[in-house]
Amino acid sequence: MRLRLVGHPRSRAMRVMWMLEELGETYAYDPAPPQSEAARAANPAGKIPVLFVDDTVLTDSVAIVQYLADSHSRFTHPAGTLARARQDGFTQFCVDEVEGALWTAGKHSFALPENLRVPQVKETCRAEFARAMETLAARLGDNPFVTGDAFTVPDLLLGHCAAWAEAAKFALPGGQVGAYFARVRARPALAAAMARGARALTAA
Repeated sequence: MRLRLVGHPRSRAMRVMWMLEELGETYAYDPAPPQSEAARAANPAGKIPVLFVDDTVLTDSVAIVQYLADSHSRFTHPAGTLARARQDGFTQFCVDEVEGALWTAGKHSFALPENLRVPQVKETCRAEFARAMETLAARLGDNPFVTGDAFTVPDLLLGHCAAWAEAAKFALPGGQVGAYFARVRARPALAAAMARGARALTAA
């Protein structure tokens, strides 16, 4: 199986790189930014990340990460089980409530044309993010990871969102959620992915 990832490391492509490093996969990497010629050649929408699996094109970071986990039977619970349903619930929580607040703020900070930005929305996004962190604390409890003792796909997604929040100057909680984020982000595979991304940008 030949793997080639397209996407700038300071984007959702980092999620895919992180999972590839967790799996110990060998992959080619093009750090193309969104809407670049390389990105549009891979995906007509110009969006990243894009993962080529042999000649098949996969898009959307969450779908790609879950595919990689499923295809290796690692970092995921089996489909059709209650454990997987709980895992998928955490994935949806991350996308809807955590990433949703971050991306809406991002769109009104840099992604949208200036005439369409509503700066006041960002305060609402911060409030929504804070509420999502309270929900995460209640659902996480004393578990080391969101579904229990094992690191799974939503932990990776939440860890990426924590880095995104930090970069966007959103307040991250302390306590058990702060310890959880520190634990997830201390994984060697994330450090390896970040180093690979930095090398690719230097070489570009």
